Amino acid sequence: MELIIANSKKEKKDFLNFYISQYHNHELRRDSLSGLLKGILFEQSVMSKSIEILPLIVKNNDEIVMCCLLAKASRMQEYLQMSFFESKEYCIEGFNLVYKKTEEISKKWQTKFICASLNIHVNYGLGYLKDSYSKPQSFGMAHNEAFIHDYFESYGFTSIDMVTFYKNMEADFTLISDKLKQKLKSRYSVRHADFKNMEREAKIYTRINNDAFRNHPFYYKRVEEEDLELFKEFKMLLRPENLLFVLKDNIEVGFMLWYPDFHQLMSSKETVGLKTVINNKLFNHKIDKFKIVEMGIIEEEQKKGAILALFDYCFTLTKGRYKSFESGWVLKENIMSGNFGYKWADGVCKNYVAYIKEL
Repeated sequence: MELIIANSKKEKKDFLNFYISQYHNHELRRDSLSGLLKGILFEQSVMSKSIEILPLIVKNNDEIVMCCLLAKASRMQEYLQMSFFESKEYCIEGFNLVYKKTEEISKKWQTKFICASLNIHVNYGLGYLKDSYSKPQSFGMAHNEAFIHDYFESYGFTSIDMVTFYKNMEADFTLISDKLKQKLKSRYSVRHADFKNMEREAKIYTRINNDAFRNHPFYYKRVEEEDLELFKEFKMLLRPENLLFVLKDNIEVGFMLWYPDFHQLMSSKETVGLKTVINNKLFNHKIDKFKIVEMGIIEEEQKKGAILALFDYCFTLTKGRYKSFESGWVLKENIMSGNFGYKWADGVCKNYVAYIKEL
């Protein structure tokens, strides 16, 4: 068993190919993050300007069995991330090598915590799947084997529990009363994104994110350049209706990002890209589930109805077009979001766990 620091171009390609291999030809998984990983490994991404990385691969008899990208973000100095971690099969000997190097780098980079399942920023993924291993992976969420948790639990990591919610969109339901709907309309308006003015929209999105999630675990401040890159990467897949802004007095105070579950269009050998875009243009009508991926409301407008205005608008927009929806992850300790999910959704869809350890 050998631990290798993947610094050369060939080793980075080996790292990337191994990561992709964990998703290709898997009946339930789809590859939607290898493009981001490639940009970070080869320093092609805007994100590369603000992170330190150390790519690790573990080989057994010249075969890669594990990979992990150690990363520290300049705006999250206390945390060393074990990101893009993949393990072909349970191999505690290989994980021991990875963790020993992780502790060594943590001391070198002077971090206070080690976290696992965060892929550089919460916008790109957080949490390992904790149940529902026989269900298909949904776009933007993790899919892994159960043994992943054994690694981190055996080393005394603390778990942070998260859930996603689902709703049957074919059933009759009333989100809010007509009286409340009129009250919300007098206070808020909702508009679609204008991707012809992408820089302006990215700036608004960044401003709201940084206000809404300033006290959120694992969140660190975004810069407009990073979100603009994110928008450009997904522009061909998104329609203006997929990014909704809620306004008060003509000023954006919140947003909702939702989109069809593009994994339903992807084959097991496919990485999200041009083929996905083409299939989305031709066969979008075949997708029967959508994802509410992210919602953010500036602090001073929270608990005042802005989130209800977004949900009401989104459900009106999607009713009759999809059979169901699944939310993005919600922290179980986040009572406000959790209660909203339990009240307006049909129930919990899947459970996820993030891990953290103080050194």
